[in-house]
Amino acid sequence: MDKKDCCVLIPSLSPDERLIQYAERLLEAGFGGLVVVDDGSAAEYQAFFDRLAQKEGCRVLHHEVNYGKGRALKTGFRYIQDETAFRGIVTADSDGQHTVEDALNLCGLMKEDEEALLLGSRDFSKGSVQVPPKSRAGNRITSLVFRVLYGPSLPDTQTGLRAFPRSMIPMMLKVKGDRFEYEMNQLIQCALLKIPMIPIPIRTIYLDENKGTHFHPVRDSWRIYKLILAGFFRFVSASVISFLADYLLFFLLSTFVLPGIWPQPVIVFEGTFLRSDLRQLLATYGARVVSAVLNYKLNKAFVFTLKSSPGAPARYALLCVAVATVSGLAVGALHLLLPQVSTTLLKIPVDIVLFLVNYRVQKGWVFRPEDGRKRG
Repeated sequence: MDKKDCCVLIPSLSPDERLIQYAERLLEAGFGGLVVVDDGSAAEYQAFFDRLAQKEGCRVLHHEVNYGKGRALKTGFRYIQDETAFRGIVTADSDGQHTVEDALNLCGLMKEDEEALLLGSRDFSKGSVQVPPKSRAGNRITSLVFRVLYGPSLPDTQTGLRAFPRSMIPMMLKVKGDRFEYEMNQLIQCALLKIPMIPIPIRTIYLDENKGTHFHPVRDSWRIYKLILAGFFRFVSASVISFLADYLLFFLLSTFVLPGIWPQPVIVFEGTFLRSDLRQLLATYGARVVSAVLNYKLNKAFVFTLKSSPGAPARYALLCVAVATVSGLAVGALHLLLPQVSTTLLKIPVDIVLFLVNYRVQKGWVFRPEDGRKRG
């Protein structure tokens, strides 16, 4: 996309001279426009915004109080959508950590007719001397957790340098979050809707070890991780509830109901290694059918918030059969390799891995977004 068709959006709180210098370089580079959102800065900082407002091609918007970076971004998106005709948006931070060259690169790689989120990706490898140790560790852990739970591999989940076409503004305005958690929720929403997220290498710049950041380590980290893990914790909760229902129903059927119908054991598959009591089999299957239906309903309404689900019940049933089959085969194979270890112990790591896989498959296939996921 041509730079004249791109608008750079910068949320800002308590800026200094670096914002003025950065804005000047962006405008000199040929961007079509610049929107700066003052997110409730104190009176002593208004002179910086007044100087920006006098520059041709720069529009300054104000919040009366500090609402947070997410709200500032959405204020800018709404203005660009309603008051301009720019075809692409580049978001950048106001502290000078994003170079003009990198912003131009993201703009040039953006395609108007292709919904994708371009992410300026910093180098968080051990060899990067620019990154403070705490920032490196935090980003790498967040990237790993995001990949395990949502799929996409994003080396830098906390970058503020992003670019996307105008057509994505309505979706971006619906993403929840008013503060730093908004940018993470943006990534989660794109992952859920299967919108491509493309990391683009950029220069890694930390000024004074990032001491000027408004990011609160405890409060804002809690908001971010609460978003990343919220869906997974709901999935765990639904699984625990379903397990308890399965166990309770099995207990009632096997202890009271079926013995009342057949007081004596009813042996099936006599003379084979499958020999068992029919009452236990019926109790197992009965409890499992009820708990599976309960788990499906909980996942649909509580975990993945699906409005409609044509095809989802059949996909869920297939997944249940597949997971049970893989679990049985894996435990059996491991027991042949490790005969001294009980199958009960071997089943634990197998089912933990399958639990994570099950979550990912349900999120991306069983309850897939095109079946009617809320985009709130």
